Amino acid sequence: MELLFLGTGAGIPAKTRNVTCTALKLLEERKAVWLFDCGEATQHQILHTTIKPRKIDKIFITHMHGDHVYGLPGLLGSRSFQGGEDELTIYGPKGIKAFVNATLSATQTHLTYPLHIIEIDEGVVFEDDTFQVEARRVSHGIPAYGYRVVEKDVPGALKAEDLKEIGVKPGPLYQKLKNGDTVTLEDGRIIDGTDYLEPPKKGRIVAFSGDTRLCENITRLAKDADVLVHEATFGKEDADLAYNYYHSTTEQAAKTAQEAGAKRLILTHISARYQGEEALNQLLKEARDIFPLTEAAQDFSSFSIDRTL
Repeated sequence: MELLFLGTGAGIPAKTRNVTCTALKLLEERKAVWLFDCGEATQHQILHTTIKPRKIDKIFITHMHGDHVYGLPGLLGSRSFQGGEDELTIYGPKGIKAFVNATLSATQTHLTYPLHIIEIDEGVVFEDDTFQVEARRVSHGIPAYGYRVVEKDVPGALKAEDLKEIGVKPGPLYQKLKNGDTVTLEDGRIIDGTDYLEPPKKGRIVAFSGDTRLCENITRLAKDADVLVHEATFGKEDADLAYNYYHSTTEQAAKTAQEAGAKRLILTHISARYQGEEALNQLLKEARDIFPLTEAAQDFSSFSIDRTL
């Protein structure tokens, strides 16, 4: 599992930061990539990475402001030109379906793959055997959501060597034992599969704030998260601007991570008013003074999310 930031700026593109898009690479877990928001020129940013558009099978939109959605039509069309055939699902607030359908219709863009658009409300918006995604309303100028991605615990590996030592040879019984079933051997012995399993591997949790003022729902989404990706549009000296424009400061992002018990914090959605390394370091210091395990994402920053024991 890996986070790759394709755009980390707020509002409009800047020379060093494109507008918002974050890729959650799940290539080992599901052979797929999920995008969170899709700002203008996302497909251009992808050209500088190893991401293949056909591997993108889910896009989660936090809200309908242009710097979070204007990249969708181009990416959807290019995915067809580049041989995409597998279905893609877009999740987002009310209005996302009308926006996508109108742009595809007006430009007569034909897609070579099934496209599903789901307008979400609070609660679980996706779940299967391996992952769950929950959405909650956040505090922004228009309806907006944050997301919590939960990887379900992975069952422990079968202790094959221990089984061989007691005379249980590899075969169909191994699958039953791996499922935790109790089996009876030909010699009458009864084997409980749970006695021959390694401890389960704990699933990872990644939370995305979207654009928001300080709010309780982000703390809930980020509870015990391995990583919280939180907007930090403004530095602490611009707290009034952050409030007036429904955004967060570096300190507010750090306090949220601290209160949620998150393990790491990554700041993104940085205003173009903060230019240069010195300004970025100051933003980072403001957050680290409260929550030391903080990083500030830049375009094409990559962060691996390893399993914890």
